[in-house]
Amino acid sequence: MAKKMASARISTASSQLLTELNNSLPFDKALYAEDIEGSRAHAFMLGEQGIISKEDVAAIDAGLAQIKEDIDAGKITLDGDDEDIHMAIERHLTERIGDAGKRLHTARSRNDQVALDFRMYVQRNTLLIGELLLENIKTFIDVAEKNAETLLPGMTHLQHAQPINFGYHMMAYASMFKRDYERFMSSYERNNFSPIGCAALAGTPHPINRKITAEKLGFDAPTLNCLDTVSDRDFALEILFNISTMMMHMSRLSEELIIWSTSEFGFVTLSDRHATGSSIMPQKKNPDIPELLRGKTGRVNGNLISLLTVMKGLSLAYNKDMQEDKEGVFDSVRTAVLSLQVMNEMIAEMRVNVEKMDKACMIGHLSATDLADYLVRKAGLPFRDAYHIVGNVVNFAEEKGLDISELTLEDLQSVDTRIAEDVVALLDNRASMNARKSEGGTATERTLEQIESMKGWLEAQK
Repeated sequence: MAKKMASARISTASSQLLTELNNSLPFDKALYAEDIEGSRAHAFMLGEQGIISKEDVAAIDAGLAQIKEDIDAGKITLDGDDEDIHMAIERHLTERIGDAGKRLHTARSRNDQVALDFRMYVQRNTLLIGELLLENIKTFIDVAEKNAETLLPGMTHLQHAQPINFGYHMMAYASMFKRDYERFMSSYERNNFSPIGCAALAGTPHPINRKITAEKLGFDAPTLNCLDTVSDRDFALEILFNISTMMMHMSRLSEELIIWSTSEFGFVTLSDRHATGSSIMPQKKNPDIPELLRGKTGRVNGNLISLLTVMKGLSLAYNKDMQEDKEGVFDSVRTAVLSLQVMNEMIAEMRVNVEKMDKACMIGHLSATDLADYLVRKAGLPFRDAYHIVGNVVNFAEEKGLDISELTLEDLQSVDTRIAEDVVALLDNRASMNARKSEGGTATERTLEQIESMKGWLEAQK
């Protein structure tokens, strides 16, 4: 077996089992574009600082550019015996340009190299996920705007509680996704610092300029402490946490879509493009997409816990355990991107069944709290006393097989004579919904305010 490029101290060939265990190329080859970009910036800096010649810089830059073109075109497959993506790129470069390629690794280590590649990958995908979140928020707003007057039974404990409008419910998810977006952007800002130039753990005696590479690669500045930098995977943990939180929100929506699309509810109908059939029951239309999104939340949560567990006992600085940092992140990023894309399509194309929602609002006495509030305002009763009176009214309505909003004034006064004629209009479900005008409430006018506020926030993100 040929001696590996990064094995000056090792005098015998590695065990085949060690080679298989140690080989990260099958998954870290996903970082080839970042590795090449980082190497080109590093070579440029070495030239600017007079550490290597301008001729070597030109040869390195041209060679790396050609290698990227060949990988993109499938001429280089990155499936050989190289230990990792860094060694693979360096080997191809040296084979093409000779000794100049061997000078590329001056003043850096694989420790800061992989920290750079991985951070660049995380930062770029943080921005991508952020853009997809904005697209989803816009879709929620579009659906909300069309349904700001569509009645829906608001629930607690999955039991009918108070009348709201469907647009208001959609704006709740828009608000969740807004927080998700802000969380990703906060992470991007906090982690936008360049690791390259830290070398193995303590910096380098070469007269490098880390500000040059940081600026060239789009970072705000170099990282502060090299020992921390090569040991740090907080940026990877943050994107995993952010994805897990986002997917949890998506899973909650998926659960509601699954329930709402059942025959028992029928509140929404998913488009045929976003449902599947049964292999045996020809009548079936299954909500597979929300079920898959709900299931994939467990997958990304597992990736977060996995990396937290890897990192929890590592002494400073780099340890080979940290090779386990990438596969979970790659998987969670792929899952997040696909999930956001399909969620956006599904919400945009689903049909809202207004009549089914309206009919459901006649179940559960949704305006009962309005009657209690009325007795507090009109009769001056303590709320707890009014609460018990309304309980008696609900029992009366149940006995008659009616919703509280269907009771006549005589029915209401048979329970308590302090109930006057003006209460009847208040018990209408639409009136009840629109009565909730407090800031952040469900009244249509407040829902439309929330929509306009969110539109303004979206505009500010451009």
